[in-house]
Amino acid sequence: MGIAEFERFFRQAASLDIDKDDLERFGDFIHQKITDMLIIALVRANANGRDVIDEPDLPITKGLQQRIHEYRKLGQNVDVGPFLEWMATWPQLDLALSEDVRDELPNVAGGLGVALAKSFKILDTKVNNPSTEHWDRGFRLFDLLL
Repeated sequence: MGIAEFERFFRQAASLDIDKDDLERFGDFIHQKITDMLIIALVRANANGRDVIDEPDLPITKGLQQRIHEYRKLGQNVDVGPFLEWMATWPQLDLALSEDVRDELPNVAGGLGVALAKSFKILDTKVNNPSTEHWDRGFRLFDLLL
């Protein structure tokens, strides 16, 4: 995905203007949150005696599920799928990921992206171009929840 698609994603998700420097921050955010979610999924799969992480193991809340649906709608206008697939890499785990989980991770990453973009507007209703402080606050907010 080019920077133009990334910019369009944030503009459509939350009316934000971002720049190419934000791309690395966004990548770090997605990678960290996917890693956090997979660690919880690993614990759940182990607790259920399975040797594969399945979709129900992912800690998807109602709010995140709604953001994933919003992302899918945005995805019809913005081609961010390949980019999010690349960003949604996962750590080496003791258990394998099911094919369904591997297929769903880019959508989860998209939902996380929509949620992060919307959180900037909640943290500062006047923000148009998130600063480093906005990114830091958004990261801290998600660290409290995921």
